[in-house]
Amino acid sequence: MDWMAVKSNEPTLANKAAVEMFGTFLLTFVGAGAIIVTAGSNLLLIAIAHGLALGVAVTIAMQISGGHINPAITLGMLAIRKISSGRALAYIIAQVVGAVIAGFVLLVTFPASFGAQVALGTPTLAGGFSAANGIALEAVMTFILMFTIMGTAVDKRGPKMGGLFIGAVLAGCILVGGPLTGAALNPARAIGPAIAGGYFANWYVYWIGPIIGAIVAALAYRYTVFDRSQR
Repeated sequence: MDWMAVKSNEPTLANKAAVEMFGTFLLTFVGAGAIIVTAGSNLLLIAIAHGLALGVAVTIAMQISGGHINPAITLGMLAIRKISSGRALAYIIAQVVGAVIAGFVLLVTFPASFGAQVALGTPTLAGGFSAANGIALEAVMTFILMFTIMGTAVDKRGPKMGGLFIGAVLAGCILVGGPLTGAALNPARAIGPAIAGGYFANWYVYWIGPIIGAIVAALAYRYTVFDRSQR
């Protein structure tokens, strides 16, 4: 009887996808919104906004979906078999949809002149910073983010602090990489405002870099840090 009660209370795939959609909406709306209201000029505020939004989103979603809030993180989890391919696909679709909805909400909420001056919060490459440079930096920063997630949310031995450290490391990466790539570290966060506003310059940078970084970090953690019982 107790087993049946536990099973009946488990979140469905629809529940999990819904919370991933909301979490990515939250991150994109708050993060890109901070860029819009500051005209991209206050890096510290932008970093804090992204970090707080991700920390809250992960904390909300962690006990339901695992709190990925990022297609690259989902693919990293898939690479180490912490999620099935079907669930990964559902998560990625939900994450992108959540980010796109956030992009359109930003588009209709702020005056056009506000969004246009910062490409609606879409991450962009700095002048003189090539696509190859961008892919490399996004990969390194996402490696750091994924490794942090592995150590604080996936590893059973890690401290369970909700999304606090995960949000903090995103904020730190934005302080370093924000002026160079926008420091998306998240394909959905990048593509949501891009679709809403039609800003597609170097869009692939924000898919290739984060996906490479997340997968490499997940594999590195699995084979160098995990004990055998968790592999």
